[in-house]
Amino acid sequence: MSISLVKGQKIDLTKGNDLKRGVIGLGWDINNYDGGDEFDLDASAFLVSTSGKAENDLDFIFYNNLKHPSGSVIHTGDNRTGEGEGDDEQIIIEFAKIPTQIDRIAITVTIHDAVNRKQNFGQVSNAFVRVFNEESNEELLRYDLTEDYSVETAMVVCELYRHGDEWKFNAIGSGFQGGLGALCRNYGLDA
Repeated sequence: MSISLVKGQKIDLTKGNDLKRGVIGLGWDINNYDGGDEFDLDASAFLVSTSGKAENDLDFIFYNNLKHPSGSVIHTGDNRTGEGEGDDEQIIIEFAKIPTQIDRIAITVTIHDAVNRKQNFGQVSNAFVRVFNEESNEELLRYDLTEDYSVETAMVVCELYRHGDEWKFNAIGSGFQGGLGALCRNYGLDA
């Protein structure tokens, strides 16, 4: 049975769930938009050490770097339109392969070329993140982003974080202006 979360809520992912490979599914719809450009939302993952920063560019998983060298985080590919039902993009997490120096994995979404296209998350609706067990296909949790993000072009949707030997999920929903560059700087990488 899936648990529905609200912003700021935390929940165990691996404790008691026997979750070895979790899939982070992200989805969204675009409101009526007549700007002439396609909306291209991109999911990414930042693998962050206890310093609060990604150690290098390989710890940034996105459409141009689909797999972490450890094999612990895999992006399944870029969906450039977001059309259709269900997940628009997915990131697979294999918990046993996460390097010991990684303390958190931030799951983010950005709007590609948002400034030039005059796009923001206020034009996005029905955005969600969910986690399901890849083996059983059972959805464990879902977090619907319901706030109005009228100027934000990037968002930290959630974080997975280490708690002892287990992993937990934190529903964040924090918006950023400045797109992907702002997120990279936030996690210690050059934009």
